[in-house]
Amino acid sequence: MTAAPEHRYVVVEGPIGVGKTSLARRLAQSLGSELVLEQSEENPFLERFYRDPRGAAFPTQLHFLFQRARQLQAFRQHDLFDPVRVADYLLDKDSLFARITLDDEEYALYEQVYSRLAIDAPTPDLVVYLQAPVDILMERIVRRGIRYEQAIERSYLERIVDAYARFFLNYEAAPLLIVNAATIDPAHKDADYELLLREIRKMRRGRQFFNPGGGL
Repeated sequence: MTAAPEHRYVVVEGPIGVGKTSLARRLAQSLGSELVLEQSEENPFLERFYRDPRGAAFPTQLHFLFQRARQLQAFRQHDLFDPVRVADYLLDKDSLFARITLDDEEYALYEQVYSRLAIDAPTPDLVVYLQAPVDILMERIVRRGIRYEQAIERSYLERIVDAYARFFLNYEAAPLLIVNAATIDPAHKDADYELLLREIRKMRRGRQFFNPGGGL
């Protein structure tokens, strides 16, 4: 299957544990696209951050910022007719996490670094925002068994979920498909995935909600 021209750059976003990377992998395969992942496992500070959020927040955040900047700036060096891309992050998430994890002085320094990078990030043709309650996210984090993630505190995850909700409440930069991922698992269940894929293919503009299981 090939993607519609309107969907040459699709981003899957959502809080930790919601299944965005797994879904991005499936979408990339279905759309015949290049897969762009944030590669958390390559951040040498991340495990330390989950053990000591206050002490390791700043280097963790800077590593992600530089990594994402390199990836997104590389887009601009490619031909406009390159294959479709599917990514598991928006650049905007970087400052979202920075505001939560850094103190005021660190955040001011982070903003200086960010502005000097002058990142020319491409605008997605579609953003798929996966939502789920904190209880479900905690269950999924435990189930997937990544060792350093088991130290994630519920209070931290609550702040992340709230920050995502507030960010996407006013998001207008690209068409937005908001998905209730609490009662479906498109990353791992074929029937759920096919339902969502059909919605993604139909999505062209504005803001839509996909809530096949009800609730939320």
